[in-house]
Amino acid sequence: MMLDRRSFLATSAALSATMAVPYVRASQDNKVFRTALLGSGWWGMNILREAIQSKQATVVGLCDVDRGHLESAASEVEKMTGTRPKLYSDYRELLEQEKPEIAIVASPDHWHPLMTIDACKVGAHVFVEKPISHTIREGRAMVQVARATNRVVQVGTHRRISPHNVAGMEFLRSGKAGKIGMIRAFVHYGGGPETPQPNEPVPKGLDWEMWCGPAPLRPFNRKIHPKGFRNFLDYANGTLGDWGIHWLDQILWWSEEPWPKRVFSIGGRPVAGPAINDGQVQTTDAPDHQIAVYQFDNFSVTWEHRRFAGNNAEKTHPQQAVGCYFYGTAGTFHMGWLDGWTFYPVNPKAQSIHMDAQLHEPDAQNIRELWADFIDAIRTGRRPVCDIEIGHRSTVMSLLGMLSLKLGRSIQWDGEKEQVVDDPEANALLERPYRGPWQYPRA
Repeated sequence: MMLDRRSFLATSAALSATMAVPYVRASQDNKVFRTALLGSGWWGMNILREAIQSKQATVVGLCDVDRGHLESAASEVEKMTGTRPKLYSDYRELLEQEKPEIAIVASPDHWHPLMTIDACKVGAHVFVEKPISHTIREGRAMVQVARATNRVVQVGTHRRISPHNVAGMEFLRSGKAGKIGMIRAFVHYGGGPETPQPNEPVPKGLDWEMWCGPAPLRPFNRKIHPKGFRNFLDYANGTLGDWGIHWLDQILWWSEEPWPKRVFSIGGRPVAGPAINDGQVQTTDAPDHQIAVYQFDNFSVTWEHRRFAGNNAEKTHPQQAVGCYFYGTAGTFHMGWLDGWTFYPVNPKAQSIHMDAQLHEPDAQNIRELWADFIDAIRTGRRPVCDIEIGHRSTVMSLLGMLSLKLGRSIQWDGEKEQVVDDPEANALLERPYRGPWQYPRA
């Protein structure tokens, strides 16, 4: 049965009304939460702006190991609120001194576990960016601490609450796309061969030792900081770890299956070139392309990304080629980003159905709605839309793809036990040693 335009508009209106409920309920409570930002760079400030504009947060502290980021963020907060927050370079001191009720964790990926766990332990609710962890067992420890401390931990997978994603998920679950047998998730951007960049002295005002923290200590290089860390496997997990969690999360959201049974991945750097870290120069070391296959009981998933070729032939929107194709017996459904979603019926005479995205600037996101849900969850004691367990499972999907790539073979995953079946070599990679005085968190 096809969804006609009138029915679709009615459905969309009902979904929009439902999504507005957290705003209405939250606005009836005048409590303002003492809020701290851990990681005051680009995305952290996107979150904090929404927190301030909600009028439900007072900023008591900012933390960053880069003094330039910290001063810039402090100036903006002061301009927005009339008050300059206290500044810290060590998040532990901030948590101890300020005792925030909410901590926003927007550091590089390798810091997410310790910051989230320590914030929960001092009594803060946490809004943590995705992916939640660098390794799988860190993520499980984060879930356990959130539950033990009874803290609300919201993960920044804002597509779970974006209006077009919510409406698109309703469309898929209604059966209007038919039985879904296969899903293809993808992110394609341009790029090419990579030129090594010389290492430099650590810039004034940057605590590089603390920036690296529990991860390996590399020489400072501007390819890593700021923003470039996601393609260095010491600190993140490449495009699959960064973008993959968003689109693989959409698949878990749709599915009643919480994890895959088998995973296989291939990829490499044939265009970017070999990874270099010789003490003088560095390149990134994440794959310039990757294909991962996830086998579930009732459907199959492929992930692919590519950072070369321009990809103009595959764009779903003039600016990008990203999203998920759900292949069903009644047609193909594309869940996108800037372009909303579109259903292409099997019947060539039937009209396609489309819903535009409703996003906020900067950076085309729905943090505002996710923050409102976070505050409402704190007030009511319920689990948030992007609860830490949900974020953990979606992060695990990305990390399993990276694990298979590192091993060079497929793995069979036991999601109940969160371990690879009969594979000690693979299970050894579910965690990694921490550097220096930092202690790996245990569930």
